[in-house]
Amino acid sequence: MRRKIKILIARLGMDAHWRGSIIVARALRDAGMEVVYLGNQMPESIIHAALQENVDVVGLSTLSGNHMELAPKVVQGLRQKGMQHTIVILGGTIPPTDVPKLKEAGIAEVFGPGTPLKNIIDYVTQCCESHQTVR
Repeated sequence: MRRKIKILIARLGMDAHWRGSIIVARALRDAGMEVVYLGNQMPESIIHAALQENVDVVGLSTLSGNHMELAPKVVQGLRQKGMQHTIVILGGTIPPTDVPKLKEAGIAEVFGPGTPLKNIIDYVTQCCESHQTVR
């Protein structure tokens, strides 16, 4: 029996939005994943929680424009802590010109406003299944 996919969802920095991250967290939970929801956090707290919870995926959410500074810090911190196979995804209002730079920084995928929840669930499931033999 395969273990449940474990995903941590956090809002980057002091971002005041909440609706999108809650909706995604509930959809992932309803799809059978174990979800750890942190709310607003800085990169250091996200990294610490991901390490403590031994998550497969870190889902970050932002609307405040801090994604180019804070999201790469999360990836870098996870890698420094030995979490090489932890998938990091990002959702929110991300300018299309920032997406290639974020992917270069280690963000696996970026989901913009209006992305169907099924697309997010399918992406996480497929990534985790392909990494299952590695973990």
